[in-house]
Amino acid sequence: MSEVILINLTGPDRPGITRDLSAILARHDVRVLDIGQAVIHDTLTLGILVEVPPESESHPVLKDVLFKAHEWNLQARFTPVAIEDYERWVSAQGQPRYIMTLIGTRLTARHLEGLGAIATRHGLNIDNITRLSGRISMRTPAAEPRACIELSLRGTPDDASAMRRELLELAQDLEVDVAFQVDDVYRRNRRLVAFDMDSTLIQTEVIDELARRAGVGEAVAAITEAAMNGELDFQQSLRQRVAQLEGLPARVLEEVAETLPLTPGAERLIRTLRSLDYRTAILSGGFTFFGAHLQKRLGIDYVHANELEIEDGRLTGRVVGEIVDGARKAALLRELARREGVRLAQTIAVGDGANDLPMLDAAGLGIAFHAKPRVRAEAEQVISNLGLDGILYLLGMSDREVQQA
Repeated sequence: MSEVILINLTGPDRPGITRDLSAILARHDVRVLDIGQAVIHDTLTLGILVEVPPESESHPVLKDVLFKAHEWNLQARFTPVAIEDYERWVSAQGQPRYIMTLIGTRLTARHLEGLGAIATRHGLNIDNITRLSGRISMRTPAAEPRACIELSLRGTPDDASAMRRELLELAQDLEVDVAFQVDDVYRRNRRLVAFDMDSTLIQTEVIDELARRAGVGEAVAAITEAAMNGELDFQQSLRQRVAQLEGLPARVLEEVAETLPLTPGAERLIRTLRSLDYRTAILSGGFTFFGAHLQKRLGIDYVHANELEIEDGRLTGRVVGEIVDGARKAALLRELARREGVRLAQTIAVGDGANDLPMLDAAGLGIAFHAKPRVRAEAEQVISNLGLDGILYLLGMSDREVQQA
């Protein structure tokens, strides 16, 4: 009868170990059932699950592996696996899988302890952990430090809502972001990314900047804050704010557009997405004039926002056409997905205000970015500790892959 044996090798890494081990197993006609390998700081951990055929004996195989391991200065461990245990392991391969991503400026043991405790408490098993952020220099610390690990989990959460609440509490307590996603075919196959503009792609609310130029900055900023927190109807609040801009010279729009402060990470994110043939869109409750400026600057594919009415070189205090509010943003996302021939599950939406929630809910991956409290509480995923390019980690992309893109 066949024997199933788990072979584990650990120790200093060097080229040729996997090749030479495979050659030994091949001489004994051994079948490989599973294999996994990791190297951390030149230290190898290699596991290989093998079936030794009935006509062979395991002892000569293990003897040859042990001899070679000694030559390589590796520790070798051999664990027999009962056929019943092996079959039980095989039958578990249909279980749902999830990805948990921790994003922050540093990684500590407390972070790992917290994630592991929550996963275990809710019936999930960690299969694999991968570092997505770059290596950390002790001598020359990065100007903008970042740390990201991705955990592959197997099982079904006993209470997904409770687990998400615990992850949010952990993230707030340890000042990190923790994302939890289903690991399905769409996670690395997103094709369309829609961004809010104000306080998302750029670090300001344009209407507040215009209001300051018009001498009504404080009044308009108060309405903006209430609207973004979901305390006011967006359409009504927009009309109120725009009305106070009546008479503002249109040349001020260009002056403001030239000084728009991009959010950190925006250029790196858009550049990477474009190199990978993603389509991008601005779906904004702001204004098309500024959306078009960013479209040209960043290479955005689509812009949908509100149109300020201008007569005789001055703003009239009115908006032309249909207002882009929360419901309209969600409808535009669906429309663009149809136009691009992609499923909603392949879309990403990013925003910070209450008027972004319908769009975030509609997207396959909705991300609250440095968002208002209500939005952070209701969104599926939250990024509050890194720039916009932190989104790439949620797509499973490592810093090394981004550099190559």
